Amino acid sequence: MKILVTGGTGFLGSYLLRYLVHKGYNNIHAIRRPSSRMDLVEEIKDKIHWIECDILDVIGLGKAMEGVQQIYHVAAMVSFESKHRKKMHQVNVEGTANIVNLALENGVEKLVHVSSTAAIGRRKKIKKITEKTKWERSDYNSEYGISKYLAEQEVWRGVAEGLKAVVINPGIILGAGFWEEGSASFFMKMWKGNKFYGKGGNAFVDVRDVSQLMIEMMEREVHGERFLAIGENWSYQKIFDTIADSLNKSRPTIALNPILGGLAWRVEWLRSRLTGSSAIVTKETVQNSFRTWIYENKKSIDTFNHQYISLEQTIKETGQIFQNASKNSFKPSYLTINQSVTN
Repeated sequence: MKILVTGGTGFLGSYLLRYLVHKGYNNIHAIRRPSSRMDLVEEIKDKIHWIECDILDVIGLGKAMEGVQQIYHVAAMVSFESKHRKKMHQVNVEGTANIVNLALENGVEKLVHVSSTAAIGRRKKIKKITEKTKWERSDYNSEYGISKYLAEQEVWRGVAEGLKAVVINPGIILGAGFWEEGSASFFMKMWKGNKFYGKGGNAFVDVRDVSQLMIEMMEREVHGERFLAIGENWSYQKIFDTIADSLNKSRPTIALNPILGGLAWRVEWLRSRLTGSSAIVTKETVQNSFRTWIYENKKSIDTFNHQYISLEQTIKETGQIFQNASKNSFKPSYLTINQSVTN
């Protein structure tokens, strides 16, 4: 069985590769760019067939797809800065269209596509979001969410044309990784003494849960469906408090309000323009920090009999790894995968 993974050197992709290796798969191919960091796959890099390619390179991607029977499409761009919107749509939408088109052309048996809860759609006064919640245009949808929604449409088009595919929609994925990127940066912010928290809330999930569910979706006879991958729904205050506790740091005490939030993203916008660096806080992230979204995980539990790792455990383990990393120049790190699942 020849397997192709996109985004294999990234946060989620690296965990997926480790689970595939531990489950005994031995014909795994993964796409990487020449500039991709290999820190998170160091222990298994020699067990993967690496292909230097970009998902926007149709010719290179076509060669990588030859003889492939299963695809895990993990690669995506996440940004909440307006200057990255065009590139993000290219990577997320056009890149997914390339994957779908070539999968159809090469007779790929099945595709697992990593989407996001943001792709399901958010609107005012919605109480709970499930797999059946319909997308609606709304000011509550981020540009990232729009790009992932459009990417999903490419997958559903492929399904209509005969491709077997499953879509997974994770919440905010937690775990050890690159400490300056993604949700792992929450630990760095708390370590540095962050005093602020948003009044909203969201769905969160352990990166190991998402990886295991992706393999379950590939191995089981399910297709043409989407599954929310949600560990628990927590407030941002609870997330930040628990992370602070795991690091033996003071909890944040200042709740963001519209005035403070507006000032924060404008200062960050100016700083990023002057320095050329990425903004830590943006208008979209501030707006989302005031909003609460509740997601249901019943379908994934019922279909796969999956038991999610508690967020307390995820944060406790990640906090311990972060503290060890702090003694080693914050070297990128990863959680130990659950060996009992892979035997």
